[in-house]
Amino acid sequence: MSYIVQFAIGGSILVAASMLSKSKYLFLSGVITLLPIMTLINISLQMKNMNLADFRITQKNAIFGAVGAVVLMSSIFLLTNWLKPLHAVAGAFIIYVFYMMGYMYFISQKVSM
Repeated sequence: MSYIVQFAIGGSILVAASMLSKSKYLFLSGVITLLPIMTLINISLQMKNMNLADFRITQKNAIFGAVGAVVLMSSIFLLTNWLKPLHAVAGAFIIYVFYMMGYMYFISQKVSM
């Protein structure tokens, strides 16, 4: 039942973000607005079934994932000013891969105190 609620909330937010956006790039601005909001709502729905350690790991991954989605969409948007759409998407994907590799490197580093 909770998956149905999450699906309904996610769909409602997607429709609201698309309808409220006044940009001529309706889909792009809606996705950029939508992803961090959906991530936060998903975390709040999952908090009920997690202990604190699992929640902190999920929270950290969700924040990096939301920022990664914004990096990907923003890169596509910016690169289309200078490149053909296919090349812009490929370049944005490469930027996104580097972002995720940097995140994995950052997470794998252990801070010694």
